[in-house]
Order: sequence, then structure tokens, then C-alpha cells
Amino acid sequence: MCGIAGLLDGSPDETRADEQRALAIRMADTIAHRGPDDAGVWVDGAAGAALAHRRLAIIDLTAAGHQPMASASGRYRIAFNGEIYNFRALRARLEREGVQFRGHSDTEVLLAAIEAHGLAAALRDANGMFALALWDRATRTLTLARDRVGKKPLYYGWCGGALAFASELKALMVLPGARPAVERGALQSMLRFNYVPSPWSILEGVFKVAPGTIVQFTAADVAAGAAAHRPLVAAQAFWDPCAQATAALANPFAGGSDDALARLDELLRDAVRIRLESDVPLGAFLSGGIDSSLVTALMQAEARVPARTFSIGFRDPRRDEAPAARRVAQHLGTAHTEIYVTGDDALAMVPALAGVFDEPFADSSQLPTMLVSRLARRDVTVVLSGDGGDELFGGYRRYGRALRIARLLGAVPGAGKAAMRQLLRPWAGLEPRGSALRQAAQELAASTPEDTYLLRMSRWRHPERVVRGGIEPPTPFTDPARRLQDGTLADRYMYLDFVTYLPDDILVKVDRSTMAVGLEARAPLLDYRVVEFAWSLPPDLKLRDDTTKWLLRRLLARHVPEDVVGRAKQGFGAPVADWLRGPLRDWAEALLARERLAREGYFDAVIVRDLWARFIDGRRKWHTHLWNVLMFQAWLEAFRAGRA
Repeated sequence: MCGIAGLLDGSPDETRADEQRALAIRMADTIAHRGPDDAGVWVDGAAGAALAHRRLAIIDLTAAGHQPMASASGRYRIAFNGEIYNFRALRARLEREGVQFRGHSDTEVLLAAIEAHGLAAALRDANGMFALALWDRATRTLTLARDRVGKKPLYYGWCGGALAFASELKALMVLPGARPAVERGALQSMLRFNYVPSPWSILEGVFKVAPGTIVQFTAADVAAGAAAHRPLVAAQAFWDPCAQATAALANPFAGGSDDALARLDELLRDAVRIRLESDVPLGAFLSGGIDSSLVTALMQAEARVPARTFSIGFRDPRRDEAPAARRVAQHLGTAHTEIYVTGDDALAMVPALAGVFDEPFADSSQLPTMLVSRLARRDVTVVLSGDGGDELFGGYRRYGRALRIARLLGAVPGAGKAAMRQLLRPWAGLEPRGSALRQAAQELAASTPEDTYLLRMSRWRHPERVVRGGIEPPTPFTDPARRLQDGTLADRYMYLDFVTYLPDDILVKVDRSTMAVGLEARAPLLDYRVVEFAWSLPPDLKLRDDTTKWLLRRLLARHVPEDVVGRAKQGFGAPVADWLRGPLRDWAEALLARERLAREGYFDAVIVRDLWARFIDGRRKWHTHLWNVLMFQAWLEAFRAGRA
């Protein structure tokens, strides 16, 4: 696990090689927290290319794992961030083909596979999480790529006459003259979703490599500039989730529930086993929920000694998962560590949020995730997590709500729907927080099931009314070409979460929180074999009556007591409302000052101040809406000060 950065000049000039080297080193040093163990830089002065690397040594701790790494022929140079879990099997195949190796790192194996079979084929064979930059000296082409699910981040954008890329946005901002404007449409998306969706970023002319894709650049592409770049067109998929899900639905799992359980057990055991490959200590995040408990149980079954597990708790019993995690740890026999989080802990963390997350990011569980990451890093360098179970096996309660709305609408004749929508139209333009009636009215008035689900997923349902200017960019919710067309509504809702909420919220939260302290997180449930298998399952093996994650629960029942299996989903949220009315109130008041909002010009100050007053008076639960605004305001302050 590492950090990568670099440049490609649109007008190569070998006399600027030293300047490029210095810039690439400066970029990499900005993300040194991602790789505190080693640093490297490589420059092709004649071509105007520079690659830089910061290393968190996990596999092959020797100098043989140093990067940027050259291929055996010298044609390719790679800066690689991530892990290839099946690298031993790939290495054995390459050795049979006559390839010889210098060390035993997974990066060297991937690079040899690229040279032997081409980049796309090598990535399709690789089972892992990664973001990489590959320089081809023969064609003078820079290629950026990201893993299937989007576990590892990669930004790119134009700075002066060069294209720059990096694992985190802050590394681009150290380049001369790099102060792009805020993309107001992306800000609207951030208020809606809590995050800026890929491939967009909060800054104009800066983009994210989309999961499962490859983006290539020549000097001519760089010279054409950001205005000529179309990220959705430029990205070439080596793994297309829509095509894979469609194929899985067309060839559904043929066995019964017992057969599905056996196959899931086999896949998950192997997914966990290959993620235990490490030359440094490992542990697991344990919340006491279905997913993390299952991953921990399978990890413990593979371990020779008690696995290290980590959890946090809140004094508010409505949010406290620590007792459940403690019980699972005791039953499985893990070496367990827990801490309790207070409002003062949150207050201490808030100034760091903008620097850690780099873009405005408003999933409030970011705070406990950062704290549990710090806790785990005291003892281990790698942790396993349970991320992915909800999106693949139907774990969110919102699925049931959206499906009930769809069934209700399906029972109403066409004329009745039109009359209902006309009747509910006055409610359509309002923010419904705290009003279940208003929420239901808006969802019943939606035109399509996807529109209904978009409302379910929207924090601000009308962000264009509070953000001044901008046009919200398209997402799979609004672009039918990027949505799953087959399967049941449940399949389509879970797919939407898989390609939006999972990579841009859940995985961002985990990556930034862990890498801020030099901790690597691995997610066995997001092994692509598990993903494709889950897509092939009928919905009643995921959502059955009022039971979510039915098949995962059956598998977990082999390892823990029944009351753990039947436990309702609690989530990993933080008591933000209490904190904003308590220890964070002065901080929030300063960021939401009317004069400040008016001077900066991004938000309608009247709307924001009205929400703040209603929240403080206890008239409405507006803390979620306000947290999004606050996260942008805090990011903007740090961005202007050069801290993000």
C-alpha cells in the first residue's frame, strides 16, 4: 500500500528534467503518510514524464520492492499503489512461461504480466486493489488505471502545460499555479450525496480515474488540455460492472440455498486466506455487525494465533456497537481492543478532516473510522474490514422502503399516478428532513423507480437551491446508459449503490482514514469473485421477508451465537446532532456566519442560516444537511490555506 504521483509534460524539454524531478518529489512528499517506509522517483527527461512513489512496505520489505520499478526489458516503468492478492499464482504461471524474477513483490509480478500479456489482460488476471501509473517508453504513453471496485484512489488534472496525477488531490495542489476554481456542479453533488461522485472532483479540470478503467495520455492529449478531455469517453473498461452484472443475471446460480451457502463459504474463505498474505502484522475492524463478524470469524479460522480485532463505542446506547463487538470477539477468541469516543474526541479530530479527506466529504462516520484506524495502527499495519456486504447482499433498510414505494405505485393505474403526482407537486420542491410525510410524498411523485431511489440517497434533495451557480454532473442515477437494465428492482438498487455509494463514500472513508496513519485495509467481501457470485443470486437469498443479508446471516450462524446473527443493522454513525449543539457549536457557528457565507458566495446565506437557527432551536433535525455545508466550509478554509 502506497502513494503515487507524477507528471507528463505536453511540450517535452529535456532541459527541464531536474525541475520535473523536483516537482514529482514534492508531490510525493505531500502524501508521505501513505508510504512512510521508502521513497523513489524516476524521470524520462526527453519525453517529459516523471513518476514518484511513497512506499508502505507490506510484501517484500527489501530493496527489490523499491519503486518506481522497471520491467525486465526496460520498456515499462510503474508506480503502483495496492496489493495483488493472487500474485503467487500469477508468478508461478509466468515462471512456467520463462519469466525470471529478482525479488518476491507483487508489483514485480504485475509488471512482468503487463510485459508478457499487455496491461488490460494483466489487470483482468489480477485479483487485488490498486491504482497505478504506467509509462511506456516505446510509445511514450502514460496509462492510469484503478481496480475493479475502486478501493484505491487516483486523481489527475492539468496544471499549466502538464498533466499531473496522484493518489490524493493535495499532491496536485503543490504544483506552481495550481489553484483551480471550485466546480459548483460538483458541490451540488456533494450536498446531495455527501461526496463528489466519480469521475468528477471538487475542482475544475481535475478528475478521478473511474473504478475498473484505464485512461491513456500522450503528449498530444496533454497539450489539448482539460477543455478537450471527456472523462466518461476517455476511460476504457477492463472490467465493466454493468456488463458483469448483466451476464450474472443472465446466468443465475443454478443450485438451491444450501448450494449457494456452500459456494459462498468456499469463495469467502479463499478471499480471506489470500488477504492474509503479509510480511507485517495483521488485524481486523470488528463492529459486531454481520459483515465484520463474518470476516473476523473466517480470519480467526485461518490464524495460528488469536487475531487482533479493534472496535470503538459511544456513550449513547442507541449508537454503541462496542458491546456487540466485544461479545463476538470473546466468542471467537480474538485479541480485542476497544475505545470509547466522546464529543471532545470529535472536536479534536475536526481540524484534521479537510486534510485527511482532501475533498469535502460529509459521511459523519468518518470520525469514528479515523479513530478506530488510529487505534489499530498502534499494533498492526494491515486490517481486514467487512465493507461490501450491504451493497452485494441487501443490507440497507432503504431497500425495503424503496421497494414498498415501488409496489404501491405499481398498484395504482396510470391515470391515478398522474393525479397523485399532480396532487403532491407542491411538496416536490421542499427539503423533507424530519417530515416522513414530505419524504413519502416526494418519493410517490417520482417518475421512475430510479428517481425514487435517488431521493432515498439524497441528503439535500434540491442542492441547486442552496448552491449558487453550476450544473450538477450526471451520475448512474440520472444517466440510463450507466444503469443496470436487467434484474429485479432490488438488483438494480443494489447495483446503483455498488457503483456510486460504495466506491465514492464507503471506500473513500476507509482509504483516507487508514492511509492517514499508514494502515492498509483489505475487504474480502469485495473480492471480484464474491461480487460476481452475489450478482448471480436470486434476490430472496439476500432479502427475505424482513430479513436483510439472508445468505450472509446463514453463513455467520456457523460461527457465532444466534442473537448476533439476528441483530438488526445499527450503522457506524456518529452523534453529530449532539456534537453540533455541544462541543462543535462554536466551530460550526464560525463557518456558517452570515457575512462569511455571503462573502464566499457559494451558498445562499439566508437558506443556510435559517436551517442553522431551526436546528439550534430544536425545530428540525437539520444536522445532516448542515454537516454537508460545514464539511465544504472547513475544506474551503483548509484549501485556501494550503492544507488540503
